[in-house]
Amino acid sequence: MKGSSDKIRIGYKRDLKEINKVRWITVTAVFIAVNIAMATVGITVPGGHLYLCDVVICTAAILLDPFAAFVVGGVGSLIGDMLFYPPPMFVSLVTHGLQAVVISLIVHRSQYDSRKKDLAVSLFATLVGAVIMVVGYTLGKIFIYSTYEYAMIKLPYEIAQALLGVAGSLLLCYRFGLKSIFNKMELK
Repeated sequence: MKGSSDKIRIGYKRDLKEINKVRWITVTAVFIAVNIAMATVGITVPGGHLYLCDVVICTAAILLDPFAAFVVGGVGSLIGDMLFYPPPMFVSLVTHGLQAVVISLIVHRSQYDSRKKDLAVSLFATLVGAVIMVVGYTLGKIFIYSTYEYAMIKLPYEIAQALLGVAGSLLLCYRFGLKSIFNKMELK
């Protein structure tokens, strides 16, 4: 009798593991799709656009593991750029991929029980990610367009977009409760 219940428990654990893999793939794919969709949505400002994909990338990085964050940030941005504006697609892969991995590593390496400490760590992580994004895109624009001046003209827009990503992701995760919903889901 004992042997059959052990088999049921082992089967149950295996089933949970498979369900969690499916959840992980599904959640990652949804974030990729939203990232690509947000690559088309821009807020028009004098002299340029602010794109909302940074909100999705930072949110995914706070919620998901580093590999999934890279896939959402890097690969999702690569696909979005490939579809809508190809020249910076490899800059997007590297910059947003690195940004997402660093945010995810900082957030997941320092888990706190206190909501305020968790928010502070996420704020720090997304600000580090914002610096990575601004520096990466500025260097990428110098390389792609071969002009330092163009990159400097676009620098304020990069900073504004990065800060929009920080603020938007923190609002989604902590003010609107997305982080607590994800904490209840088992994606591991």
